[in-house]
Amino acid sequence: MTVVREAGAPPAAPLPRPAGGSARPGRGAGGGPVGSGVWPYLLIAPAILGMLYLLAYPLVRTVLISLQDFQLRQLIQGDARFVGLRNYETLLTDAQFWQVVRRTFLFMAMNVSLIMLLATLVALVIERLGRVGRIAVLSALVLTWAMPVIAATTVFQWLFHSEFGIVNWALQQLGFASFDRYPWFAHGTAAFTILVVLIVWQSVPFAAITLYSALVTVPTELYESARIDGASARRIFRAITFPMIRPIFMLVFSLEVIWTFKAFVQIWVMTNGGPGDATTILPVYAVQTALSSQRYDLGSAASMVTVLMLAGVLVFYFRQMFRQEGEAL
Repeated sequence: MTVVREAGAPPAAPLPRPAGGSARPGRGAGGGPVGSGVWPYLLIAPAILGMLYLLAYPLVRTVLISLQDFQLRQLIQGDARFVGLRNYETLLTDAQFWQVVRRTFLFMAMNVSLIMLLATLVALVIERLGRVGRIAVLSALVLTWAMPVIAATTVFQWLFHSEFGIVNWALQQLGFASFDRYPWFAHGTAAFTILVVLIVWQSVPFAAITLYSALVTVPTELYESARIDGASARRIFRAITFPMIRPIFMLVFSLEVIWTFKAFVQIWVMTNGGPGDATTILPVYAVQTALSSQRYDLGSAASMVTVLMLAGVLVFYFRQMFRQEGEAL
């Protein structure tokens, strides 16, 4: 609104400013927004520097070693010679390496498929339980998830121990006399299966709890409308439940792909990649090459190939997922 004052009237006095205040609210003494300057960057600098030191530096160092002739002598004397992509050429022309790659993808596919199937079923069961049953199941899942990896692996080693294992004892009690002192870890297929069971057992709790948290966000009105229309339970899951929880489902799926693809501790502690190389996957192969053969250059190259393969799998998967989402819209 424009104020018109009479001719000859003295001009109005300016409004007083608050003592010690700024002419414009929300501005600092220098005229910039409150909190501007270097102070916010100084606050986040320790976290960024720590992340760079713990993540970026090892990655850059691994890339450099994979491009050098880096064995035990070079590790001690520090006179590594740059050889370009020769280590990668040696690795990619090795038939054993491609056997390990095939085994790694088989191991990942089996684990992820079982984890997502069992986790989805467990989450659906939890949703239908009463309060007491839900608390009991969730508590058991949390305790299982919280168990340290080394402790769980040691327990499984004793469960399948050839002489003192409870699995052999239980099978003998059921009438399977051939399992007397059966050496589970001396057979490649048996050791591979035990590792799959161990990793699935450790991974299902996280996936089930996460999927259950997504299930509780689905509006109950949608279920009621579908039941009134006569939809079956399978139809309700396909048309309502899964589309609503798909983003969380895909996130859990991606995390499980990453975790199972780079599984190392369980295999190294339980079988060391054996018997033979029956349980050797890419992370174990990289460590064996670096430590046993003292070829740190080839081990680093194998690690980088593992990272690239994992990134390729995830990029392909996300492209397919986004394409499906776009077609659905």
